[in-house]
Amino acid sequence: MPLARRSLIEAAAARFGRRRAYTDTTMVDALLTEQTETVYTGAVDHAALATEKNSDVLAVQPGVLDVRGRVLADVLYLEGVLAGARNRRLAPDLIERLEDVVDHGHELTVLLAATVRTTAAVHTAGR
Repeated sequence: MPLARRSLIEAAAARFGRRRAYTDTTMVDALLTEQTETVYTGAVDHAALATEKNSDVLAVQPGVLDVRGRVLADVLYLEGVLAGARNRRLAPDLIERLEDVVDHGHELTVLLAATVRTTAAVHTAGR
């Protein structure tokens, strides 16, 4: 499955291993740095390709829809992680961070949906 079609969770699991847990913050920081570097290295030509491909408002729409679908799937997965953390009465700080992530994820899906609606509205208005 190409990276663009996989969720971030699937990509991270494939790259870094699904079940590995890090007990040391130094190791976590190294993992986060490696993830960031991997994504940025793979996206070197992304801006040029996106500029070339997204030449009008409707050309933008499929990519935004795709991203929204992947973000929504990941947010729903994280809702499950949050529910598990609550049910297991894990650390309140962890639960609070997961709640923040889920809330922001839902906000992002709303913004992406508004962007998709805008592409259609702008296209219709330009006729």
